[in-house]
Amino acid sequence: MSVSPLPLTDNEMYERMVSAILDHRLPPGTKLVEDKLATAFGVSRTRIRPVLVRLANEQVVTLTPNRGAAIAQPSEQEAREVFEARRLIEPTLVALFIAKADAADMAHLASSIEAEEAARLAGDMRRAIRLSGDFHLQIAERAGHQTLGRILRELTSRTSLILMTYSSAHAGEREEATACGCREHRTLLDAIRLRDAAEAGNRMREHLNRLESQLQFSAAAEAAPDLAVLFGT
Repeated sequence: MSVSPLPLTDNEMYERMVSAILDHRLPPGTKLVEDKLATAFGVSRTRIRPVLVRLANEQVVTLTPNRGAAIAQPSEQEAREVFEARRLIEPTLVALFIAKADAADMAHLASSIEAEEAARLAGDMRRAIRLSGDFHLQIAERAGHQTLGRILRELTSRTSLILMTYSSAHAGEREEATACGCREHRTLLDAIRLRDAAEAGNRMREHLNRLESQLQFSAAAEAAPDLAVLFGT
């Protein structure tokens, strides 16, 4: 006799939606119809609302009266503010990481960069961008500052939306941008290995400056995905 799978928890549904955003499978502006999400996740509609509220509190989803929920579409000003905030907190996080990191932590960062490079070489730019964000989140997690780490996780999700909205539509340019990201991560890791917090902080700011400088504030809309196909259990 087959056993029915346990229903997903609110946190599991949240994590799957965040992963879809970070993997660039939910473009900005995608409507999140509660009935469709409930069917896709195999839960009641009342279970969906708290997840959408949580995402809205993190500013990756917008909730509009009488219009429902949609993946946020960041403005140019919001995009600038996200990168400004990241430049303020990430040098602190990398300094805290340096103070605590051991050889295994360094190796983990190196493996993350290698995976990002492999994704780029395979032409999987969505995975490469996701892995790039994971590199930053690994530093934040080991840094041990829960408040800044939580803020960075939100900013990373918003950065993914920004990159989807404002990155160049030309595949070759996207690939080169990701390649630059890999090289910058390697130079940042070099400074981390030397335990040079000041230099690592400078390289982090330069990396974020370059990412922001490549944004193009005019982008074509992407087709909305089928939620049942994306989240169907």
